[in-house]
Amino acid sequence: MKTMGKWMVGILAGAMLGGCASQSQQAANPVDPWEGFNRRVYAFNDVIDRYALKPAAQGYDFITPEPVQTGVGNFFSNLGEIRTTINSVLQWKWNNAGVSTGRFLVNSTLGVAGLLDPATRMGLTVNKEDFGQTLAVWGVDSGPYVVLPLLGGRTLRHAGAIPADMYTDPVTYVEDDTTRWGLRFLELVDLRASFLDQEKLIRGDRYIFLRDTYLQRRQFMVNDGETGADPFASGEFDFDIDDGDFAE
Repeated sequence: MKTMGKWMVGILAGAMLGGCASQSQQAANPVDPWEGFNRRVYAFNDVIDRYALKPAAQGYDFITPEPVQTGVGNFFSNLGEIRTTINSVLQWKWNNAGVSTGRFLVNSTLGVAGLLDPATRMGLTVNKEDFGQTLAVWGVDSGPYVVLPLLGGRTLRHAGAIPADMYTDPVTYVEDDTTRWGLRFLELVDLRASFLDQEKLIRGDRYIFLRDTYLQRRQFMVNDGETGADPFASGEFDFDIDDGDFAE
């Protein structure tokens, strides 16, 4: 985890240096002042996605029955309830914390280790929470948009929350390296497969579309789903991206 922290510091430092250089060449977008740097990282991520991640997701989608894919998604979503509970407590959202805890207990038992989702059928629904949202509640500014290698686009606040979010992910504590990285890969491929149909909605500049959609979605999450003016998004989209956590 210390190595991850140093890696993140290096990336963010590089982002700021790259952003300063790009500003001398073009007028900065208020929400994306490091666009020159971000586009270069985006292009790198896009190559990885196009030639590795997307083909793997397409193969997974082709050979894996829909009920199995649903079960895989449910499993990782259930593990995420722990993160939601912790961050709900940190945000003083006790009702959300209680419901999230209940969801985890119900789905881990009646739902066969989270493969099924009886909690939703029982009416137990929550707002997903992560440490980036906690920082927002604590008054930390979102900061500029930044694209990270392999991790995709995030606000600087969301990017800074990565170490804390990893500490609240149960997969982090799987001791066997093969099992841990196998679970990480499965989660990533399953997530990418869930976007295969949605990405057909992308129009125009792919970078701008994904950036604006992520920022709109992120603001929606920070506001707990409350509607209102979004100071970040430049357009209204229905492209449902959860956090932007995939290599575009």
